[in-house]
Amino acid sequence: MPAKDLFEYAVLRVVPRVEREEFLNVGVVVYCRAQGFLQARFALPEARLRAFSAELDLDELAARLYAFERICQGRATGGPIGQLAIAERFRWLTATRSTVVQTSPVHPGLCTNAAETLAHLHAQLVE
Repeated sequence: MPAKDLFEYAVLRVVPRVEREEFLNVGVVVYCRAQGFLQARFALPEARLRAFSAELDLDELAARLYAFERICQGRATGGPIGQLAIAERFRWLTATRSTVVQTSPVHPGLCTNAAETLAHLHAQLVE
């Protein structure tokens, strides 16, 4: 039986009106220290988002979510946060914030393949 590694994940949520605390799950970010893995996956279901909030700027929303991807990659394109160590990037991405893009609380689990776990969580929690 393959060894299982600890991973952590948070759901990426769109919160169009922060004061109402209503949200739509649009993505997942997964971190696994043992596998050196940090990746985000998201989808922007335009019809659902428009039904949820007609005022949403989908281009701005996409830009914010792509920033999560760039930070996960850990390159210069991720800005100063993208240059931090992998654990620090995950903690920054999942920090509590009061913006249109928020994350759920962080949840732990065990996995053998973090990329497969990301795909599974995305299918289960977003699609």
